[in-house]
Order: sequence, then C-alpha cells, then structure tokens
Amino acid sequence: MTTPDHPSPAPQPPAPVAKDRIYRSPLGLVGGALLLLVVLWLGFDALTKGHGRTPWLALAGMILIVPLVLAFTLRPAVFAGEDRLRVRNPFRVITLPWGEIAGLRSGYSNEVIAKSGTKYQLWAIPVSLRARKKAIRRQQRAAADAARGRAPGGFGLGGFGARGPETGQTRAQTDQIMADLGDMLERRGDAESAQGEITVRWAYEVAAPAVAGAVLLAILLAVG
Repeated sequence: MTTPDHPSPAPQPPAPVAKDRIYRSPLGLVGGALLLLVVLWLGFDALTKGHGRTPWLALAGMILIVPLVLAFTLRPAVFAGEDRLRVRNPFRVITLPWGEIAGLRSGYSNEVIAKSGTKYQLWAIPVSLRARKKAIRRQQRAAADAARGRAPGGFGLGGFGARGPETGQTRAQTDQIMADLGDMLERRGDAESAQGEITVRWAYEVAAPAVAGAVLLAILLAVG
C-alpha cells in the first residue's frame, strides 16, 4: 500500500528500440533512377506523338518495364535489426531471425545461409570484383610499407608521401558490410529475442503489374 511517506517508484521509461541498419546499392539507386527516367521519357513521347498501335504498345511496354526496373534497382535493401535480418529482394521479402542463420557467404555474390541449408542472395549488397581487387592492392601496399618500416603512403614513420596519408579502407565496401553483418550474427545469434521462424513473402505488388504488361504486350503483338 502506498503512503505519503513511501511513494511508489516512478515508472521507468521503456528502453529505446535500436533502429535497423539499412544497406542499399548506391550504384543501383542511381542507375535505376536514370533508367526509369529514360523509360518514362520515351514511353510518354510515344504515347503523345505515336500513331496507330504505337501508343498502346508504349503503354504495355511501360507497364511491363517500369515494375522490373523498380524491382531490380530501387527496391532491393537489407535491414539489419537487433533481432532479425530482413532481406528485400526484387520479388521476395525474407525475414530471418538471427538465431536461424547459419552464416553469411561472400563469393561472386553475397548470400545468407539459413540453418536449414537454404541460401538467399542479398541483391542490395552486390559484389564488386573491381573494388575487391583494389582493396587487395591497398592491403599489399600497406604490408610492403610496414615491412620497410614506414607509415603507409609516407617516406618515413609518421611522414606523408606524394599520395598523402593513406586513408582508404583495406576491404571492399560490400565485404566490409558482410563482415559487419557477421559480427551482428555472432553477437545476437543466441539471444532469446532473436529466435523464431523464417518467413518469405512474395512481392505481388511488383510481379502483378509486370505480368499484366507482358500479357497486354503479347496480345497486341499477336493481334498485329
């Protein structure tokens, strides 16, 4: 029972929920936006200035192409939260609790591997072999500088060379992201709140318009 001399303790505010880390491909976003502008520009030009069946073909083509451009460039993303990894690929959304993930693999593509053995590709984190080779060259330069007893990029310990101080990262960006995700898996894989079932949801909002555009385009071409 609460008395004036012994007031009840004030309720503690709930702990703030950590925001998900979001990973997307910058090149995919830029390329997708430019491609979308080109498709819309050509399509509306054909709609307004075309004759005969041209406007209908342009409309069907836009209904088919625009969802595909969105699906493969602007849509992919990876959301890494404290309890689960959510992978938004072109036509599916896969939610994987950390406790159900066996590991992450980076080769010619980046993948997350479930404990059941199922592999899911991370479309939002594409592998760049060119960036990986540049990172390897940076590592080799740094190792050579260290072997000669000088700071990376410098003429002596603590000095600066013609290239200035070496500030480049020693890993390709996508490889570093995969390493960060691996650290989260190691840290959160056994957490009680990070257990559960893997869910897969198909993105019908993307597939349905593309299928409708393909059907309409096929009908128009068949009719002649």
